[in-house]
Amino acid sequence: MRVTVKVCALLTALCVLLPTLAAAQSGEAAELNAKIRRFAPTVVTADTSKLSAGDRHALAKIVEAAKLLDPLFLRQVWSGNVALQKRLEADKTPLGRARLHYFEINDGPWSQLDENIAFLSDVPREKPATAAHYPDGMTKEEFESWVATLSESEKQKATGFFWAVRRDASGKLKLVPYSQEYGEFLRPAAALLREAAGLTTNATLKNFLSKRADAFLNDDYYESDVAWMDLDAPIDVTIGPYETYSDGLFGYKAAFESYVTLRDDAESAKLAKFGGVLQELENNLPIDPKYRNPKLGAAAPIRVVNVVYSSGEGNSGVQTAAFNLPNDERVVHEKGSKRVMLKNVQQAKFDKTLIPISRVVLTKADQTNVSFEAFFTHVLAHELMHGLGPHTIKVGGRETSVRKELKDNYSAIEEAKADITGLWAMQYLIDKGVLDKSFERTLYTTFLASAFRSVRFGIKEAHGRGVAMQFNYLTDEGAFKYDPATRTFSVVPSRVKDAVRKLTHDLLTLEAEGSYEGAKSMLEKYGVVRPEMQGALDRLKDVPVDIEPSYPFASARAGR
Repeated sequence: MRVTVKVCALLTALCVLLPTLAAAQSGEAAELNAKIRRFAPTVVTADTSKLSAGDRHALAKIVEAAKLLDPLFLRQVWSGNVALQKRLEADKTPLGRARLHYFEINDGPWSQLDENIAFLSDVPREKPATAAHYPDGMTKEEFESWVATLSESEKQKATGFFWAVRRDASGKLKLVPYSQEYGEFLRPAAALLREAAGLTTNATLKNFLSKRADAFLNDDYYESDVAWMDLDAPIDVTIGPYETYSDGLFGYKAAFESYVTLRDDAESAKLAKFGGVLQELENNLPIDPKYRNPKLGAAAPIRVVNVVYSSGEGNSGVQTAAFNLPNDERVVHEKGSKRVMLKNVQQAKFDKTLIPISRVVLTKADQTNVSFEAFFTHVLAHELMHGLGPHTIKVGGRETSVRKELKDNYSAIEEAKADITGLWAMQYLIDKGVLDKSFERTLYTTFLASAFRSVRFGIKEAHGRGVAMQFNYLTDEGAFKYDPATRTFSVVPSRVKDAVRKLTHDLLTLEAEGSYEGAKSMLEKYGVVRPEMQGALDRLKDVPVDIEPSYPFASARAGR
């Protein structure tokens, strides 16, 4: 009798709890789907019809290799990602599908647009700064104490791009080369790149693919970076470990990514003229002349391309509009760096995010001064400026690099430096007659609108924090004005040029001096969202933040 009563009581409790649980799950699914809608679904493709038969077959092999970087990068983000992904894939409920979808957008359980706060309850609330480049729970102090005990060659590896840090059986830190740590992905990727090299008749593409395949297996990326600089082919491919944004502790470790693209010859020809003025721009940077580079690397190619497929960090959260590589200071010093403009991605971002943003945050008069040409050209200038200014520097008599000195502050400072110095460079070229005078009308207004686009990515992300810093600095200098009556912003033409030049000087000097404390102080003061900007961001809730690409050429994404 007592058992029957208990069963009845249990059933009654379940009848009460199940609707509550269902409502909670429905609410969570609705919240996740609202987050997902911030990424506008976008078909990203390019015309492959002009490729030779051999290059079309090579392209397919390259895409297959690029797909392997998705599961590889997923491992680099967090040690728990693989197990979590499997669990999410097993849940076929509407809530389970929403969780998996948002996990795939972010390559992990932390929302990149929400300051990397977890959107799942059973993971660390904040994204670990170690990512999976270092052991879970390792501190800066433990790492630095360990590095102090190493030989010089081992120190270079410990603070270098291509060696993961792990623990041995006794719990002590040790180095593991990427070729070993991620061999299950890199070995087949190398084989596919070699197959692609055998299919193309373009000598520079064949050379790059062959040498990058070697690098996947021996962790020496120098020769293949040089070959990438010399790449001159209809298929323009970037594949490997490059950016260090995911290393939140030091900015040392490189994450894997790929951009498989087709070159736009007509647009590349239009922009090639910029490559011829880089030394002149370097010679006129608004910093102490002793910090300028009297001889830039000889090669400074600029490529305008259309994306066929991207993967790894190259397709994680907010989509890349352009990039400037390689990051190896030796290659930059000897060969310069290559700027790659992803035109079809930029056009999609402009149409789906920037124009709607401008209609909310700018005054009526300034809305008419937002143009794709200004947006596209400033993104180019941004990438150009990554290659200019200080890189290898001397601090206290020792040779080092800006990246190593600024550590965890480097990415945000370097992105801000490229942005603001890009504005300075465009104004310089306008004054010299290289760019049309009409750019002066659209340049700063387009940048102002785009600042809101970038800050929406979150100020814990390097680009967003760097833009917030610029916006607040320029506002304090009187370059931007807020109208409380209309809650809109505008450019102050009489103040903006001097303010841009001043901030350019400050950031370049900070980098040249390798000032960690200076970088930290500047980001703490300016890298925040003030109330006026927050109010504008709140009014943008119905405007997509970025795009979520799909690739007809390679619709199946391995490991996703």
